[in-house]
Amino acid sequence: MTQNLIEKPEILAPAGGRAAFLAAIAAGADAVYCGLKHFSARMAAENFTVDELSALARLAREKRTKVYVALNTLVKPYEMDAAGEMAVQLTRHVKPDGLIVSDTAMVSLAAQAGFRGEIHLSTLANAGFPSAMKALSLFPSINRVVVPRELSVDEIRKMADACPPGLSLEVFVHGALCYAVSGRCYWSSYLGGKSGLRGNCVQPCRRMYAQGDTRARLFSCQDLWIDVLTKVLMTVPNIAAVKIEGRKKGPHYVFYTVKAYRLLRDHPGDNEAKKTALACLAYAMGRGGTHYNFLSQRQWNPIDLKSQTASGQLVGKIQGSMLKPYVEPHRQLFPKDILRIGYEDEPGHKTVRVSKSIPKRGRLFLNIPPKERPVNKTPVFLIDRREPDLLAEIDTLESQVPRVANESAPSSGFRVRMPAAGFSEKLHPFEMHVVRGAAKANASTGIAAACWVDAELPKISASRAKQLWWWLPPVVWPDSEPAIKEAIGRLLKGGGYRFVINAPWQTAFFPKDKKIILWAGPFCNTANPLAVASLAAMGCRGVIVSPELGQKDFLRLAETSPIPLGIVVYGNWPLCISRTKSDSLAVDVPFASPKKERAWVHRHGDDYWVYPEWPVDLRDCVDVLKKAGYRMFVHLNEPLPKDLQMKTRPGRWNWDVGLK
Repeated sequence: MTQNLIEKPEILAPAGGRAAFLAAIAAGADAVYCGLKHFSARMAAENFTVDELSALARLAREKRTKVYVALNTLVKPYEMDAAGEMAVQLTRHVKPDGLIVSDTAMVSLAAQAGFRGEIHLSTLANAGFPSAMKALSLFPSINRVVVPRELSVDEIRKMADACPPGLSLEVFVHGALCYAVSGRCYWSSYLGGKSGLRGNCVQPCRRMYAQGDTRARLFSCQDLWIDVLTKVLMTVPNIAAVKIEGRKKGPHYVFYTVKAYRLLRDHPGDNEAKKTALACLAYAMGRGGTHYNFLSQRQWNPIDLKSQTASGQLVGKIQGSMLKPYVEPHRQLFPKDILRIGYEDEPGHKTVRVSKSIPKRGRLFLNIPPKERPVNKTPVFLIDRREPDLLAEIDTLESQVPRVANESAPSSGFRVRMPAAGFSEKLHPFEMHVVRGAAKANASTGIAAACWVDAELPKISASRAKQLWWWLPPVVWPDSEPAIKEAIGRLLKGGGYRFVINAPWQTAFFPKDKKIILWAGPFCNTANPLAVASLAAMGCRGVIVSPELGQKDFLRLAETSPIPLGIVVYGNWPLCISRTKSDSLAVDVPFASPKKERAWVHRHGDDYWVYPEWPVDLRDCVDVLKKAGYRMFVHLNEPLPKDLQMKTRPGRWNWDVGLK
């Protein structure tokens, strides 16, 4: 442990494009993480081709900068060969130091592709509690776990203390905060078929919402800024890297955040270094900062309705006449600076590039057609800049990038080795109704009764423990883990034996006992046969698949699954689950989106669940699913706010459109 305390964690920088990659090297990043054009959880970033990344990775090796490549999306059944082929191309031509994955299928695919570097488990995989480190022993190729942004330093320490030899942690220190817990957000997919688990999130949490007389960005968070508290992380063992979020950011942001965190890591007691670092962060053009939950005794709510939470830095507002709109910037603008007029979520927002230097309080006239002209007082944000000194450093590195031939063609012809399809267990199709509170769980002929397990589970009689199925929560925090484990222990002692886990790592809560029946729940986000096989190897007897898939994917998965499958066919599926809530947002009171879609927030245990006012409804698809081989058909029944009537509208989610 002493050695771990002495070792400094890597400064890990984001690179969504070529210039940002070079800026990270110029700033002295120890490692860079980036994505490809496919299978990346930030598909809105510029991203790279294999050939582009091959050349940049060679330069990085020369500069002793590690390169980690994100393949951290949910993989559909039809994409197994393509994902494996991508891993082959990376292994052959890029030779990254590590792959970042969220789907356990990618662990198997990487091995089949011959990859021998490190495997890092993305925060999307939700391994955010100490016992998860034990479960990960079944995946010896996983070397690092990226912990949730919501954790306090005390919770991070609990995670670090639980790490077995060969496993370390990666901790976010700066960048955007999602409202939802990573891997527990379905908002974008539910509303439009563009999944955050697939890197296509349209950021509905950044939009305006209305509840009563309040109209505001009720779910839009400030950025995470650990800044000077980075020195506290230096006392925690087993932290391999401190991570800066921002693969959609430009080189200016990357350069100055890396500079700042190098100073904060290397000179924790130096006041001048601290002042310079904070100045760099203020200059990096992120959102306003919050420590969030980092200090347990001094938590910050990251939702501040008085602050602007658009990306970039507010530099002024539109002024002038209809024909000659202009902005008087609060700071100097350089040629090639990029401005965004308006908020990202509002119609008509646009980006413009500055063509010449504009002094502070000077006038930048905007060449905008009258029909597209924004109204006066529309905010203008500086979202990226190209100051001459940074451009010169990037150009110098650009001249050193090796020339690489088109190495990535032809295809290797990779074909995935699939688990044996079909299962011998004879299981007749059945319905399961899941409720809150054991007293409300009533079984009837052909229907299984299930109840959620929480930290405040009351005393349950032995007959009820044996009769019901028990669903574990989709999120377990380090501080709540002891109570969850205690509740499971009581249920097992009372004769309970049927459980649904909602993260693969929750298998660590159970002894190896053939009498215990474990199913993987829908929040495990299982979407392909290799992921099903990994859950079977962890002791699961069946899998309730991710509800985000489309019809073709559901049916294909049933053809190739090695164990029985289930599916959510009706009920209150959440838009997301969060550890926080705006002080201005009331629970159990509907709020409305700009398109008049209504939802509400309800607190369960430590977390806030956001529900839409219309259910998932695949009941008319059950016959098709039964014929395909599905065995468990789940209904999720949540308490509704007083006087709320659920809307009657199609609830087929992605069944018809498929998952993007």
